[in-house]
Amino acid sequence: MSRVGKKPIPLPTGVKITIGEQLLVEGPKGKLTVPLPQGVRVEKSAGTIEIKRENDSFRALHGLTRALAANAVTGVSTGFTRELDIVGIGYRAEMKGSVISFTLGYSHLIEFPLPKGIDCKIDKMTHLVLSGYDKQQLGQIVADIRALRPPEPYKQKGIRYAGEVVRKKVGKTGASAK
Repeated sequence: MSRVGKKPIPLPTGVKITIGEQLLVEGPKGKLTVPLPQGVRVEKSAGTIEIKRENDSFRALHGLTRALAANAVTGVSTGFTRELDIVGIGYRAEMKGSVISFTLGYSHLIEFPLPKGIDCKIDKMTHLVLSGYDKQQLGQIVADIRALRPPEPYKQKGIRYAGEVVRKKVGKTGASAK
């Protein structure tokens, strides 16, 4: 049984919270709001936040709300980063303002505009480091970029998460050689 909801959330210095119908979290990186469902309330004590529930019928929302609040506090204080690798001959990316231009083996250039709050650094044209304070938005942007050319199992070309292992498949010639 998970006990995520019972863990207190430590508040780093420089992070302010406002409790109302929503939990407003402000910090040096930005502002985020966390919805507070009915049956779940927030209590602030010295340097920590605790999420409480009215009864056991709100158990799932209790853990969810605590996780969202913890992600908001971490995001506005330190932020999140995700890394992508581009693998393939001639595959590359470059920044033009707040737009990433991809060359991914298609007959055209793909331009991907970055929303506010998401920053990108490109190393050696094949390694992207994206950072932001909203974990959900950052994860969605990284997934959208990966979907432009997902890694394929035969030649292993495409955009993949850093550290992602793509299992290689043998082609038709490798299968019939038995």
